[in-house]
Amino acid sequence: MPERRVIVASGVGLHARPAALLAETAKAQRVTVTIRKDGGDPVDAASMLGLMTLGAMHGDEVVLWAEGDGADEALDAVAAVVATDLDD
Repeated sequence: MPERRVIVASGVGLHARPAALLAETAKAQRVTVTIRKDGGDPVDAASMLGLMTLGAMHGDEVVLWAEGDGADEALDAVAAVVATDLDD
């Protein structure tokens, strides 16, 4: 089961614009990608509401997980969004 650990780069965390872009990227994948903070419950990375409830702030580490054909590629795409400062 592939997973990625990524540090949230956006100064506002996974809120507003960064969350919308992350959800859009996750929705475009062939597999479902989940995201969680260590010790927290996973949420669907394609869910804007789910992302907002994570409370993932700048500098927090999140864990991405996916399963199935294309999981590695999906995780790479979603991880790239999390690791990019999207505050502009």
